[in-house]
Amino acid sequence: MRTGSEPRTARSALRARFWLSLWGLVWALFGTVAFAIAGRNGWALACGVLLLIVTIDLAVVLRHIRQGPHYQPGRDIPPYRPPDERP
Repeated sequence: MRTGSEPRTARSALRARFWLSLWGLVWALFGTVAFAIAGRNGWALACGVLLLIVTIDLAVVLRHIRQGPHYQPGRDIPPYRPPDERP
């Protein structure tokens, strides 16, 4: 049963995000170095910006993993009631 609150109560697969961020970090670092060696400064800068974004995302994911699991209701808890007012 959908309650309408799924976007607010959704959980992320943090381990998958960790590995994807790590994969992106490796490729962004490789791209930055490869384009810098090839003399393509614009592409090296673009990969460097991407490297910065991926590093920040990886830090956020690691922070959330270290926080540990938060309370999530189990199967025996009924779903949240949808708001009474409909827009």
